[in-house]
Amino acid sequence: MKKLFWLSLLLAAGAWQGVCRGYLDPNRPLPAHPRLLLSRGAEEPLLGRIGQDSLWSHLHASILEESDRIAAQPPVTYRVEGNRLLATSREALRRIFFLAYSCRMTGRGEYARRAEAEMLAAAAFPDWNPGHFLDVAEMTLAMAIGYDWLQDRLPVTSREAIAEAIVEKGLKSARNERNTWFYGAANNWNQVCNAGLTYGALAVFERESALATALIDKAVETLPTAMKTYAPDGAYPEGIGYWDYGTSFNVLLLDALERCLGSDFGLSEMPGFLQTGRYAQHMITPAGNAFCYADCEPRLGFFPAPFWFYRKSPDPALVRAQRQALGRDRDKRFLENRLLPLALLWGAASGPQQQPETLDDLVWVGQGSNPVCAMRTAWNDPDALFVGFKAGSPSTNHAHMDVGSFCVEANGIRWALDLGMEPYHGVEQAGVDLWNGTQESQRWDVFRLNNFAHNTLTFNNRKQQVAGHCRIDSCGAEPERMYAVSDLTPVCPPWVKESARAVALAERSYVVVQDRITTGRRFTRMCWNMMTEADTVTELGNDSYLLKKGPERLYLRIETPVGIEVYHSPATPSNSYDSDNPGVFMFGFEVELPLDTTSRFTVFLMPDEMRDCDSWRDLL
Repeated sequence: MKKLFWLSLLLAAGAWQGVCRGYLDPNRPLPAHPRLLLSRGAEEPLLGRIGQDSLWSHLHASILEESDRIAAQPPVTYRVEGNRLLATSREALRRIFFLAYSCRMTGRGEYARRAEAEMLAAAAFPDWNPGHFLDVAEMTLAMAIGYDWLQDRLPVTSREAIAEAIVEKGLKSARNERNTWFYGAANNWNQVCNAGLTYGALAVFERESALATALIDKAVETLPTAMKTYAPDGAYPEGIGYWDYGTSFNVLLLDALERCLGSDFGLSEMPGFLQTGRYAQHMITPAGNAFCYADCEPRLGFFPAPFWFYRKSPDPALVRAQRQALGRDRDKRFLENRLLPLALLWGAASGPQQQPETLDDLVWVGQGSNPVCAMRTAWNDPDALFVGFKAGSPSTNHAHMDVGSFCVEANGIRWALDLGMEPYHGVEQAGVDLWNGTQESQRWDVFRLNNFAHNTLTFNNRKQQVAGHCRIDSCGAEPERMYAVSDLTPVCPPWVKESARAVALAERSYVVVQDRITTGRRFTRMCWNMMTEADTVTELGNDSYLLKKGPERLYLRIETPVGIEVYHSPATPSNSYDSDNPGVFMFGFEVELPLDTTSRFTVFLMPDEMRDCDSWRDLL
């Protein structure tokens, strides 16, 4: 039976390889170990470059200190939360990567021994949870880096146990088609799983060359399905949070292909991909928050993927936001990032950082499947005025019903904000069918995911149309007249004949949100909503309001052709499984729209002081 099993495995690998082009050149042997990310002998030059830059020196010293703390802790244990082992896999990756880095950069054997203990603990797990394959991918990446980097320090028995685990619990899990739907996915699953498997395949290539070759070929063949989503401008449909996840693993994979196979086979040249480094910078607000859409956390930490793009095109503006994030992070939360050493391997290895420069554009528009626009008054002022505008569709991966939503930040206050993602586990435990994206799915009952809790319009209390898709139809990039316009009709109920929205950052001073609505013969009640950090609202008369957060002020004026009902209330969800939203309020108005009429509503948002906005009444 054992012989039959191995024969069937080799035949399957050969058959699988047969549908792919062979990407490994038989005349070009793989580099010797360590072959992943940092070759043998590269430690000393890297240390020299680290010493030339205070940022790199700070990161390097912090990783060593954290490795000392890790060394005093017991290894991770097998702990499944819901259907995920992912938290365990991620912590194992963080520990093994940090410890292996510390060992290679200092030569201290205690780091290798502690990494060995971590890897042996993971190798002894009953499985790496292949039913949720991200768990397998991240654990395989962790074990591959540790195995490859510490080859000459691991006892033979440990090397064998770790390599066997990579093969049996990692690579062979991809033989079961029930686990590998991600090969056809146009999202982060494709990027993460292909990267993890490729690293595992390269780490143990000599042991399982047929299976490893098949997995590498499969990765090169299927990764474009996910990378196509960056076209045409570099925008990532799943938002900046998942951009960090998917893109980090994507460039990890490209790095491995370049180092080990001598080429990334044109993958990095796919439309929009090399431009996505700029997307990442534009999605970060002046105060370091996220332009938050889809399943994204409002508060961003440090992420290393931009340093890969910096290595490809040494433009200091591509890593400006990451350097600023480190400067703000006095609590060293960046040490929670399991891929942190990549910033040094890609950033420091490129030489001393030039003085960070600002990007040359204050307006950025990305189209694709989930179009967005970002506008700001300055790059070098944490109190600058920032406006984000979201078009797109609720149908993309991790999407919300946030089409038409906008965000506004000024003086560090999120005057118009997105609540961000709803943590998955609690909602899943409550029995919500969270990953069903159809129109009638329970997913859209989750408060943070539907249009009722976004800064957009709602008609007759109806949810947005999942199948609809809205572009950024026009935009302006003059510093005194920055704006974007989108026809939102495709996501509105069918009886709304037209819904167009324009969002502008006017005269470098204030924000204008204008809506043009055309009704038919059906009764239509419209809700204009804005989620805000403002904790007090004072009516000033003539449809003008003062919003305050601490000492900061935002004046808001509403111009409407008919009477409106204004509201201001806590952002309290209606379902027991919804997360609370402390410190967040809903401000907006409701209005009954005249039948068979085109109506225009204009809202001016003015930080610090009331202004004359007469020249901005005709955006639509």
